[in-house]
Amino acid sequence: MSLPDVSRRRSPVRHEPSLDWPPTPDALRPSSFPHPVLQALNSLARMLLFPAYWSLDRLLGCWSPMARSSSLGWFKVLAGSVAPLLLLVVVGLPLATTGLVLWLPLQVCRRPFCYQAPPACWVWPQPWHPPAERVRCFVFFTANLCLLPDGLARFSNLTHSQQRAEAIGAALLGSLRTSHYGATGCSQPLSEVPIGVLRATIPTGLDFVCLQEVFDLRAARRLVRPLGTNLGPVLHDVGTFGLVPGPYFKVLGSGLLLASRYPLLRATFRCFPHARREDAMASKGLLSAQAAMNPSSERVSSGSNKRGDLELWVVLQAQLGILDGRRIVGYLHCTHLQAPTEDGHVRCKQMTLLLQWVEEFEAESRQSGEAVAFSVLLGDLNFDNCSRDHAKEQGHKLFSCFQDPCRLSIRQEQPWALGTILNTSMLHHAIASSPEMLQRALEQESGRRLYLAGPLSGSHSGKSWQGRRLDYIIYRGIPGSRLSPEVEQVTFSTALAGLTDHLSVGLKLQVVCS
Repeated sequence: MSLPDVSRRRSPVRHEPSLDWPPTPDALRPSSFPHPVLQALNSLARMLLFPAYWSLDRLLGCWSPMARSSSLGWFKVLAGSVAPLLLLVVVGLPLATTGLVLWLPLQVCRRPFCYQAPPACWVWPQPWHPPAERVRCFVFFTANLCLLPDGLARFSNLTHSQQRAEAIGAALLGSLRTSHYGATGCSQPLSEVPIGVLRATIPTGLDFVCLQEVFDLRAARRLVRPLGTNLGPVLHDVGTFGLVPGPYFKVLGSGLLLASRYPLLRATFRCFPHARREDAMASKGLLSAQAAMNPSSERVSSGSNKRGDLELWVVLQAQLGILDGRRIVGYLHCTHLQAPTEDGHVRCKQMTLLLQWVEEFEAESRQSGEAVAFSVLLGDLNFDNCSRDHAKEQGHKLFSCFQDPCRLSIRQEQPWALGTILNTSMLHHAIASSPEMLQRALEQESGRRLYLAGPLSGSHSGKSWQGRRLDYIIYRGIPGSRLSPEVEQVTFSTALAGLTDHLSVGLKLQVVCS
């Protein structure tokens, strides 16, 4: 059974914006299913699948480089772990078969994400009223957390996804509790060149958080709780599962998680139709959301999960602010592209689709006359701007549509830009596990050479060694608009040292009303 495709056929509805604040909470379902019975059946199917899933996950971990290099030796690992796990897999197969037969058809009517509303007592930021308040700052944050099932995480030299998720949640919580609403620190004048800094802490005053590789649903719950109660609405469990056109069999979601301090107006997820190798099992795609700064109490509607284009439209009417009688809105686009290094042609196809989907999603604002403050794309693009192997991706038209504050031109970075992928063989070194010590190490080129992953096939051509930057926050404004976004600061953060194999990236954006 599939939901009606109201997103395609609904006619535009225009409303005069209201200055009411805060918004009346709307009941977007926290479940990804339209009916509680379907949700219960999905939970039952997962319970039946879990014993075999857990055993296979642990079995896979035994073949990881970490296990093979263990001081116990391969024979002891084989005798002590593999044989019992194989037995558990065999015992769990009948339950798993039943669970799979139940789980597969349920995915046809599954919505591609869940919505976690903030608490009823939540206090929203003050609405923006330019030109009386000429400037407002917005802080964006992106991080690849490698919260895979434990067996897969071991291939990146990481373990204990549940414990890492708990620690990551605590680090985010510490930053959020120091945040303040309203115009956050926009007093310093903009320099001609964006300022890049390296910090051992997560940027304060976060407004939007985009996380990647939050694949493990149990680990995801440990992040949704602190984000939902201390930042605002959260979109999680993003992705399309089961059999999809391609054909592909998706057993993992997209790994994307988006949290916002401001109310969300609309959101959609689309799954990339192109994938290869291990990425073919994950529902990677583009999650787009429209954030707003001054709510109007209007309807909430939800739309299709049409399997042909794998999308969902959710409308939660709200606003960022008011300008010339129009709502002020901002756009966030979160993604994670194809991972294997040699699949550059797949990444290029994904970027072309991504741009098309961005334009389609944002076109509705142009039709309804909304004022756009910013359009920001965040995520792990899985290519760098220093390796010649990535020439096609570096020259993609994405970078003529969006501005990358860390990039001067193809294979030329800002002098302060840093690589964001860590050397996995050094992840458990004492320095790499400490935010403060890793920050000090990366301030020196010798430390960057030791702890940051190097360019592909020795193709580095820069004068100084900066590592490979895979994690991006790029932005654009609307030509001719009175609202103009400008970069105030880019932050490279070691706050999650020892918890993931990436540095996290922050962007502080000033939006000025002329």
